[in-house]
Amino acid sequence: MRAFFPRLAGAMFCVVLLGACAGTPNHDQIQAAFDAGLKAYDAGDYKTAYSTWGDIEDYDLAALRNVALMLRKGEGIAKDPKTALRKMARAADLGLVTAQADLGEMLANGEAGPPDVAAAVPWLTSAAAAGHPIAAFELAKIYDEGTAVPQDLLKARLLYKIAAEAGIADAAKRLEALGPAPTASPPAAAKH
Repeated sequence: MRAFFPRLAGAMFCVVLLGACAGTPNHDQIQAAFDAGLKAYDAGDYKTAYSTWGDIEDYDLAALRNVALMLRKGEGIAKDPKTALRKMARAADLGLVTAQADLGEMLANGEAGPPDVAAAVPWLTSAAAAGHPIAAFELAKIYDEGTAVPQDLLKARLLYKIAAEAGIADAAKRLEALGPAPTASPPAAAKH
């Protein structure tokens, strides 16, 4: 009798697990839904895009970010910065670079509460390191102004340059306003 209960429990676990997996869309279904959301968004049907992406946000990071962006902007749904921030943070935590950049920008701008530049810095740093030009620009401004980090014009120049090379005109203007990087003077010759 004892051996029966563990087997029954194991069998029930498998049945529950299979039942849960049966409702999980496959890759092709997720891709089709994402594409349908994109088509609706591009056509200006934001309500349909929001709903479509909302259906797959637990399976697709880009859909999750898009839902967060729509909540951030109030497209197809009432503007809800706090929920947008929470969803963006989830996508950023899962490694989506664009979500990391968006989250950093939202935190720095105080879109869901008071600005928190210190909390934005790690997200912007991560996204900038992955090559995201807007994150590089936002982070450059923080280093340029010395907000939440010690002012570091060398880092600001480097980040502005990355953003400017990606076509961000304001980055080029700020880089030019900083002027040329100071050159290090050669070390003085030691006297013997």
